Parts: sequence; C-alpha cells; structure tokens
Amino acid sequence: MPEHAGLRRPDAASTEAAMDRTLDALTAVFRALGPGEHTLDIALLRTDDLPLCHGVEFPRGADVELSGILGDDDYYTLAILLVFALEGSTVTGATLIATTITEPRPRACGWTVRDGWLHPMDTASLEVALIPCPGTEADDRDVYAAPALPQPSADAEENPRG
Repeated sequence: MPEHAGLRRPDAASTEAAMDRTLDALTAVFRALGPGEHTLDIALLRTDDLPLCHGVEFPRGADVELSGILGDDDYYTLAILLVFALEGSTVTGATLIATTITEPRPRACGWTVRDGWLHPMDTASLEVALIPCPGTEADDRDVYAAPALPQPSADAEENPRG
C-alpha cells in the first residue's frame, strides 16, 4: 500500500498474519453460511477518513475454494480489504455483511472487525448498517444475528494451514 498522509505502512509480519487470518475468516464465514447464493459486502473506514467498500456475489453452486477467491479481481479486492481491516493499523472500523438469497426474501447477517477478528453484529446494529445511501433503493431483507466464528488458535497462526 503506498504511503498516504494519515496512513502508516503496516509492517510485513502484521500484514502476513492478517492475510492468514483473512483466509481463516473467509473459510469460517462460508462454513457458517452454508450452501446457497451469497453476497459479501465489506465496508471500512481508513484512518485518513476515506471510506472504502466492495461487494462480491457467489452464485449458487459456485466453488468458493479460497484459492479461487484470490485469483479473481473482485474476490481479491474483498480479501485485501479484509486483510487491512484485520491488520487494523490503517483502519478505524469495518463491517462484513453476508446476504443469502432465499425465498420469499433474502436473509442478512454481519460481523464487525475488532481485535483482528470478525465478531457477530446484533440485529439492531445490522439494521443500521443496512440503511441505504441517499438516492438508492433499500433491499428488503430478513436480518438475523451472525454466528460467532471460531478464531484460529495460536498454534495455527504459527503454522498456517498445516
């Protein structure tokens, strides 16, 4: 990440650890959501007050192997934003919202980033996060409290993926 006024470059070890946690977090999110058609939307606020957001659609039956995520620009952007959110030195706040296409209407849950991990949002906070921007139409979604995601153990972080 280039240097910008108000941002300090994270050190390589912190970024690498956040990359490992990102892969663990995305794996946990997809396990928690189960099969179906999903959209993940990330929104974050950098320390220089620049808001960033990105959304990715995962079609029903899509192979959501994380190696595939890192090979596609949309997925890569989502993963990189989550890396910086989990690393934390350049971000003051971040949310990840998951929407699953269901009948009669979609269901949504979300997580906030705290202490380098994703923590479930309660439904009241999620309702606020889902308020549309002025001039855009609101999606009618059922909201539910996100499940807690298992945090990687210290051993797993020292020896990532085996």
